[in-house]
Amino acid sequence: MKQYNLCFLGFGNVGRALARLLVAKSAELRDLYGIEFRITGVASRRIGWLSRSNGIEGADAFESADLLSNPVISENSSSSNSITDWLLAARPDVVFETTSLNPGSGQPAIDYLRAVLQSGAHAITANKGVLVHGFRDLNQLARSVEKRFFFESTVLDSAPVFSLFRETLPAVKLRGFSGVFSSTTNVIVETMEAGRSFEEGLKTAQDLGVTETDPSHDIDGWDSTVKVCALANVLLNIPLKPDDVSREGIRELGPKKVQAARAEGKPFKLLARAKVAENGKLVATVRPEQIAASDPLGNVRGTSLAVHFELDMMPGLTITSHRPNLQSTAYGLLADFINAVRT
Repeated sequence: MKQYNLCFLGFGNVGRALARLLVAKSAELRDLYGIEFRITGVASRRIGWLSRSNGIEGADAFESADLLSNPVISENSSSSNSITDWLLAARPDVVFETTSLNPGSGQPAIDYLRAVLQSGAHAITANKGVLVHGFRDLNQLARSVEKRFFFESTVLDSAPVFSLFRETLPAVKLRGFSGVFSSTTNVIVETMEAGRSFEEGLKTAQDLGVTETDPSHDIDGWDSTVKVCALANVLLNIPLKPDDVSREGIRELGPKKVQAARAEGKPFKLLARAKVAENGKLVATVRPEQIAASDPLGNVRGTSLAVHFELDMMPGLTITSHRPNLQSTAYGLLADFINAVRT
C-alpha cells in the first residue's frame, strides 16, 4: 500500500470539492487501487504557503466547506514564502493546481507547475491557460523527469477528452473538432428563447454558479476560445493562441432573433470550431451559429457541454458532459491522480 503526499495549489471551490471527493472515495482508492494519501500542503492567495510534512490528520478536516477553518490545519503547520520553499516543506508526490485562469499568458500557473515537476512531483491542473501557453514546455519537462502532467478537467470537466486520445485511440488522425464549451451562453440564449432578457439570462447563469468570475469571458467568447486553443495544442499538436482564433460573442443576439431561430428549428449556440485545411493550416472560430437538431451538437442544452471530433478512422465521435458541476470538475482531477500514480 503506497501512501502519497498530496498538495493543493489554489484552494477555491474546485479545490475544496476535490478535498471532499478524496475523503468520500478514500475506501475505494485504498481497496481498488492500493492508494492511501495524506494532505501535506495547501496554498492560496488568502492563506499563503501552508505545509505540514506529517500530514493533516483526520478526515473531518476535509468535510467542511472551508477546509482552513478547522484548527487541525493551523496547529503544527509551517508557512513558506515561495513555492520552492513550500514544495521542500510539504514534500508532495502529487500537486493539484487550480489557481485562477490568466488567458493572456497562463502565468503564474505555468511557473508553479514547472517548479512542481522539477521538485519530483506529478502535476495535475484544471487550468486551461496552462495548455495554451505552456503545454509543450511542461509536457517535455514531465517526460524528462519521468513524471506525469495531466489536465483532464481543463475543457469538458470530467468527461474523458485528453485521456481518450492518450489511452484508447492509438494511430487515429484528428482532422478537426467543434464544440459547445460555454454553459453560460447556453443558459443566456435559452432564457431569451423563453421571452426573457439577456440580463435575466446572465443572472440565471450566475445563480447556477456556471459563469466565469468575469462573465464577459463567457459572453464575448474568450473562455471558449481558450478551450479551442487548449485542444489544438494538445490533440492536434498545432500551436494556437487566442489571437489566432476568429472570435465573436453573443452580445448581438437578442430575444427576437433567438426566438425566430428556435421557431425555425435551428437555434443559436456559441460554437467553437477548429479544422485542418488541405494546406495544413488550422482555421479556428468561435461564434454564434444556428444548428439543427440533427447536428451532433444540436441537442446540447442547459449547462451541458459537448465536443464532436472528426477522425480519419470514423466519421465522427461526440462526447457530452451532461449538466457538469463542481464535483464533475473535481472528479477529473481525481481520475488524473489515479492514472498518474498507477502508470
